[in-house]
Amino acid sequence: MDVHMLLWRLLWSSYNRKPFVFHCCRPRRASGNELQGLNGLSQEGTPVEDLTNGRPNHKRGLNGLTPEGHKDHANGNSLLKSLPISALKQNGLLQSLSAGGELQQTEEESAEVQQAREQWEALESIQPVLPEDSAPTPLISFNEALQHFQTTDLSELLRDIQPTLRRTGLAAIAHFLFGPPRLHRELTEERDLVFAIARCSLDNGQKVHTRVLQTIYKRLTGSRADCPRYGPHWETVGFQGTDPATDLRGTGFLGLMHTLYLVMDPEMLPLARDIYKLSQHPTQNFPFSVMSFNITRIALHALREEALTRECNRRQQVVGVLNEFYVATFLHLFQVWKSQQKTISDSGFVLKELETFAKKNPKQILRRLEAFLSERRVGGGVRLSPDTPSHNTSPRNGGPRVGLTAAARGKEMNFTGVCELPPEMEGEARLI
Repeated sequence: MDVHMLLWRLLWSSYNRKPFVFHCCRPRRASGNELQGLNGLSQEGTPVEDLTNGRPNHKRGLNGLTPEGHKDHANGNSLLKSLPISALKQNGLLQSLSAGGELQQTEEESAEVQQAREQWEALESIQPVLPEDSAPTPLISFNEALQHFQTTDLSELLRDIQPTLRRTGLAAIAHFLFGPPRLHRELTEERDLVFAIARCSLDNGQKVHTRVLQTIYKRLTGSRADCPRYGPHWETVGFQGTDPATDLRGTGFLGLMHTLYLVMDPEMLPLARDIYKLSQHPTQNFPFSVMSFNITRIALHALREEALTRECNRRQQVVGVLNEFYVATFLHLFQVWKSQQKTISDSGFVLKELETFAKKNPKQILRRLEAFLSERRVGGGVRLSPDTPSHNTSPRNGGPRVGLTAAARGKEMNFTGVCELPPEMEGEARLI
């Protein structure tokens, strides 16, 4: 029997002067001997009177009064003289039962309260420990990333590089007689480093590599938080899939280094954002990063074919010249793409003609970049719109034009449609 039900029955029996004896299953009326066993006391503390045929000689109610309307029998049997709760509780069995029930309930409640208190105290004691990687990755400059490669052992990659184009027969003789001068010996190590970086793949274990990726993403999108290493968010900045490493097959890590230079140089950043904005155009869109890697590939070919040797010797540096040639070529693509309203279907022909023009006229294309930057410094920027052809933009101080003249465009940048693609160009006229 439940302890609470037992106590309730005791209270009710006390009120009706019906004492009960407690058994395992249910209470029954106490006999005279059993009643005397309850400490042998009556309500007034005197011995309980004898019974006659199951009836007491007289009965007393509470304070010696019999409640009105109360029947003296139940189930045909007379009631025994009731005892007050104070007297009942002096009984050892009742004390043990009531105390045990109360003790068990108290123990159960205390255990639950104690467990809840321990859990709460443990929760309060937990201090959020943020790992170092949870903090935003700091931006990395081009020079810091370059220094990483300068201090890294790239000997295995240097064995397989091809820094110059191998010519044979008449091509070798013509290049020797009429070609550009040879690169100064003190610049060969810097040139070889460039080709070694171009053979370096993206390594997730290198913190500098991941910082370069994060910096490019943040500078283009304006985000301050880091983004996951894999995911469709990379398509936002012009990668072709969820893993940027898959787009570096043609240029290696040098492709990311050139993009880093474009977004981290204060003078180049406005141009980078203009190109990125054009890449998001509803009809003239193109994958920004993939297009950037194609420009890097053109710059590598120009360096390998020694088209930049004269400028490198003049300025006594290779990396700086290559970076500016990359930006100048990207600027040229941007102007042609925007002014002539090119679309992604024209990309193969645009890149093919762009490579031919850039390698044949490296000095001219570098001067156009300088003129473009000068315009921005003085006039707040050269803004080309699709309605404003590039050949109508005049540079300041009578310098070379930023865009192409009509004759130059007809001769060197004669873009064709996709349906007119010659069979021999089908394998080349595409984004890498």
